[in-house]
Amino acid sequence: MRKAKSKILSKTALAAFTAACRRAGGKIVFTNGCFDILHAGHVGILEFSRSKGDVLILGLNTDASVRRLNKAPNRPINKQADRALVCAALEAVDAVCFFNEDTPYNLIKSIKPDVLVKGGDYKAGEIVGREFAKKVIIFPLLKGRSTTNTICKIQR
Repeated sequence: MRKAKSKILSKTALAAFTAACRRAGGKIVFTNGCFDILHAGHVGILEFSRSKGDVLILGLNTDASVRRLNKAPNRPINKQADRALVCAALEAVDAVCFFNEDTPYNLIKSIKPDVLVKGGDYKAGEIVGREFAKKVIIFPLLKGRSTTNTICKIQR
């Protein structure tokens, strides 16, 4: 667990991390989301994102920002510390940083990633922070894979 915890960075630590990556000539990729109950769609976008560069930074919604998304009254299921630890333990993820705003705009602005990846439920022109990335890529959603679907299956 120690290795995974070391990948969970404050915004200040993330700034130092990205600066070091850039000095080393690394290509920085960013994606974001709630990542509440991890499923194949999450793993797919994370592995795809990581394949587009040298370093993958995951912007993770805080519990408060998840609640503001109005996904469901009981969301998130897993608390932010747990969600961050699970995501950080994945090989594809190099760093996890929380954002408490409704969107990751400020986090993307501070990182200025080489590549910004979002899921197929977005259109390129709708992607927040796209003006700070050199390239925006849409990852096609895996049909039927979502936290909401998983919760519905469990409830049935």
